Amino acid sequence: MADSVGEQDLRKEYIDTIVKAVALAEYKLITLCTKTSANAWTESYYRETNTELTGGTGSAVKGIPRLAPFPSAQVNFTKVSSIIDKYGLEGLIPYEDEILDNIPVTQRTILRIGRGVSYSIDVEIEARISADYGNTFAITAGNEWDSATVANRDPVYDILYGINMLRADNIEAIGKGYLVLNGTDYTNVINNDKVIKNPTFKMYDVVANGVVGQLCGLKIMVTDAITADTAYIIVDKEAMTWKDTVPLTVVQKVDEGISRLVRAFQLGVCQVQVPNGVCKITNTRA
Repeated sequence: MADSVGEQDLRKEYIDTIVKAVALAEYKLITLCTKTSANAWTESYYRETNTELTGGTGSAVKGIPRLAPFPSAQVNFTKVSSIIDKYGLEGLIPYEDEILDNIPVTQRTILRIGRGVSYSIDVEIEARISADYGNTFAITAGNEWDSATVANRDPVYDILYGINMLRADNIEAIGKGYLVLNGTDYTNVINNDKVIKNPTFKMYDVVANGVVGQLCGLKIMVTDAITADTAYIIVDKEAMTWKDTVPLTVVQKVDEGISRLVRAFQLGVCQVQVPNGVCKITNTRA
């Protein structure tokens, strides 16, 4: 049956689309994950050690004598399990507020619900990254990106140092890596003369999912899900996987003349399956 303008079915489709559009635009860290479907409460995988194989003590790979047996080596795997999490928010809008308030409460509710779900997911992904990163170094005290001694600030060197740590693990970040920063640290980075004058630095005219520019062959992503004084170099679609049980879903219930309930939810979990595809940078290099 055809619907007239203003009927519930039309409003539902419009609101659902807007909430999803808001949330998807606000997603940041989850966009760096390879997405796979999941249909189990516990999702497990086997993480392969990144250490190169050797023949062991007294059994070098090089220099095997004639007729001697070959040295033996075995690949090691660690089983890692994660529990699926549910993320969600809902907002109840009284009928009178929807049609009479000076503030557009429906639009604001839609915006904040979409942002709230996406931000909560990004915060959890940051927690997983912080727990499972494979490379890290700390900037020497006095050389921080906001150091009182301006000449000591050198974010370009620090970023290149992090890229090289990944390269030492045979993981190339240039061209497919992201530098992920808190807003405060981003300000300190782009305010640095060494960055501004670096030929690899570029600011984007259009911001999408927190990506604001490029430096040292890495895309720069800004999100307040990252704590201040911390930055990550993350290889896109390689370091992390998002197990998606239920993708972002939006429903609403309209009780005519009384209220409108808008609800958004998602079920999934982040796994850092390649820890050495992440380098964590903090404030004091050892």
